Amino acid sequence: MSAKYKKVLIIILCVFMLSACGKAEESVEGKLIKVGFSQLGYESDWRAANTLSMTEALSEEHGYELLYENAKQRQDNQLLAIRNFVLQNVDIIILAPVSETGWDNALAEARNAGIPVIIVDREVDVENENLYLCAIGSDFFSEGITAVNWLEEELVKTGRDKEEIRIFNLKGTKGATAEIGRTKAIEKAAAEHNNWNINAEYFGEFTEAKAYEIVRDFLNSGGEMDVLYSQNDNMTFGAMKAFDEAGISYGEGGDVIIISFDAVQRALSMCMEGKINLCVECSPLHGPRVEELIRAYLDGEEIDKKIYVEESFFTPENLSEEIISERQY
Repeated sequence: MSAKYKKVLIIILCVFMLSACGKAEESVEGKLIKVGFSQLGYESDWRAANTLSMTEALSEEHGYELLYENAKQRQDNQLLAIRNFVLQNVDIIILAPVSETGWDNALAEARNAGIPVIIVDREVDVENENLYLCAIGSDFFSEGITAVNWLEEELVKTGRDKEEIRIFNLKGTKGATAEIGRTKAIEKAAAEHNNWNINAEYFGEFTEAKAYEIVRDFLNSGGEMDVLYSQNDNMTFGAMKAFDEAGISYGEGGDVIIISFDAVQRALSMCMEGKINLCVECSPLHGPRVEELIRAYLDGEEIDKKIYVEESFFTPENLSEEIISERQY
């Protein structure tokens, strides 16, 4: 083989090798990030919006292979999902926990497998916080404080600050972070006001049907309330149905002051109509935030252990059609 042809062959081989290397690098860079997402259930409008936000942000279009599991409000389903994610060797696990406790062993398995876990919406109570990467969601106690501060001002404004105020605390799922934080806030406020009396507390499981049954039975048994402290909008809708059947007025100028949490579009419309006195915002749109956290983690950035989102509150006075129409949930 002549020296000329040897040179040509070497050039061709070099071009081929460079091309192959380029494709290999492209393949590695283009690899989908495998994410396991254990969602606690589908109990409310808020949860539906949260699931949609997460699945849209962690789509294949954005570079993810998403393994989604609906736990149907059962922690044992979530524990099984986490173990299955470990077996499937996912890159990262996202957990929206049913309750705060009972996660130590499952999270330890993920950590031992070198898989980071991001807690979303609610929080977990574990002995070793290093078992998870971070938690992102709402400050539920702060939401509750927003509500009780508004109630205190409203009672002064309407001249009822010296009256006995009977409060019905319609709780969410027992042991859920939202239920714990919001309950802690109203109990703290009741302890600080001699005339505030929490005369009933029931777990409505964050569902409309359960809340309707609870409030209906309470009213049928002769129970009375001045304030409904409802820990999510869907439970509020159920309670309102019970009020309607019992002929009890509510909202602005009604027999019962309604405080509701989440501020979904349907609730905001009712608030603007004066049927709900206060909607405390709890944003379900965590998908883009979680996606940013995953990218930051993979880039080796330092991540805060707890990340709270900014939220507001709404009354008939500060609502508009524009605000409601722009609502994504």
